[in-house]
Amino acid sequence: MKSIIVIGAGILGASTAYHLAKQGADVMLVDRKDAGQATEAAAGIVCPWLTNRRGGAFYRLVEAGARYYPTLIEELRKDGEKDTGYSRVGAINIYSGEKKLEKKLKLALERRKDTPEMGDVSRLSAAETNALFPPLSDHYSAVHLSGAARVNGAALRNALIRAAEKNGAKVIHGDATLDWDGSRVKGAVVDGELYHSDQTIVTGGAWSKELLEPLGMKFLVSPQKAQIVHLKLPDTDTNKWPIVMPPFIQYFLPFEDGKIVVGATQEDEAGFDLRVTMGGVNHIIDRALKVAPGLENSTYLETKVGFRPFTPGNVPMIGAVPHVKGLVVGNGLGASGLTSGPFLGAEIARLVLGKRSELPLEDYNPGSAFR
Repeated sequence: MKSIIVIGAGILGASTAYHLAKQGADVMLVDRKDAGQATEAAAGIVCPWLTNRRGGAFYRLVEAGARYYPTLIEELRKDGEKDTGYSRVGAINIYSGEKKLEKKLKLALERRKDTPEMGDVSRLSAAETNALFPPLSDHYSAVHLSGAARVNGAALRNALIRAAEKNGAKVIHGDATLDWDGSRVKGAVVDGELYHSDQTIVTGGAWSKELLEPLGMKFLVSPQKAQIVHLKLPDTDTNKWPIVMPPFIQYFLPFEDGKIVVGATQEDEAGFDLRVTMGGVNHIIDRALKVAPGLENSTYLETKVGFRPFTPGNVPMIGAVPHVKGLVVGNGLGASGLTSGPFLGAEIARLVLGKRSELPLEDYNPGSAFR
């Protein structure tokens, strides 16, 4: 039985450990529970089909990630995990201008020909749009996709970890360093205790850089800080409300019990600053109220902070670390983590176990991220 250590238990690491354990590997998942993990803070929108990043490695990955979700959720259900945080509620991409709306509708209908998981694609009038998400201003029309889904990142990660444990994986919490002899990684040291492995996989997100530094290599991953506001509409059933995607970098993501998540900032120079800032919160709320004035009387609950990992090219990457035996890295999921992470974890498992991948992995080679 192949022994494998996975370091980093965000959505990517949890999925990797789960898929490895399901296929009979001897798996240990290690995490030190850093504050600001992207998965913990993230509100996930599984709706990659409206992105303007046409084709290429990024779109192939996120499209495959969205397509994989129903299969994964069914497998987790068979493992006894019903609380996955995943629900297909649809999405509306809103526009006030006719020209942009028609352009997006045309894109959606074209992609729908080869992507049935998008569900039904339709154009909504302003009245129909407002009926689906009542807090919105009444002058937005929309493109509606019935197949879009929301994901609670923490709930899905926890379900994957529990299911991994049910399939034999061991989970420990602590600070890991790599055990290597100058050419090969032989395992990991966690809080002073040595664990040997045939293969070690680093899925530590924005913190992977410090883990890999002792190998004499600079890993070009950087954190992007995201502040995400959580609101509550009292006495309102929001469970079936669709995701709202305005034409700028903002979203409204309804959950059950009146909860609505609004985000997010994209702060490239903040480092690992965990603070909730007045400027960040004001930026989110100010733009939100211009689009959805009906949220004015909602209750402010909290603002979460997470650090998205970005690597060169802004395309996720998986593969062997150059010039180091026994070490694989998966990183760079950025803002697409909850869309691509579960599927990419399955791909890492296939890679490590010598099985055929579903993606051309040369397009996601991590070599360019090392100096």
